[in-house]
This record gives sequence, C-alpha cells and structure tokens, in this order.
Amino acid sequence: MKEGIHPKYKEVKAVCACGESFMTGSTKDKIHVDICSKCHPFFTGKQKIVDAEGRVDKFRKKYSKK
Repeated sequence: MKEGIHPKYKEVKAVCACGESFMTGSTKDKIHVDICSKCHPFFTGKQKIVDAEGRVDKFRKKYSKK
C-alpha cells in the first residue's frame, strides 16, 4: 500500500437506535445505525416493521382493497 493516501482505520463505538452500542472498526469517528443484531427481526425472531420514511403505509394505502 502507498503511504499517506489511505484513511486511518481505527476502533470506534457504533450506537443503534434501540440504545445498544458496540465497538467496531471504521475510518469514521462515530457510527449511528438504525438496526443492530439486538433488535433485527432475523436475530430476535420477532416480526417488526422498520419504516423510517412511510413506505409501508404508502404501500398498504396503494394496494389495499377499497
């Protein structure tokens, strides 16, 4: 690798919207995520719809039987 052109890779704290935090490697100083392994439906086994922009409601409204 060439010297001086690559960003510094360091250990940072990632924080989830559910409140969980964990350490990971990144070139950024802070990481904020919406879903982590503690709250993701695949890992928890619970069905949970994560809709930050209203896409689910828009889909249901568009394709609902009237």
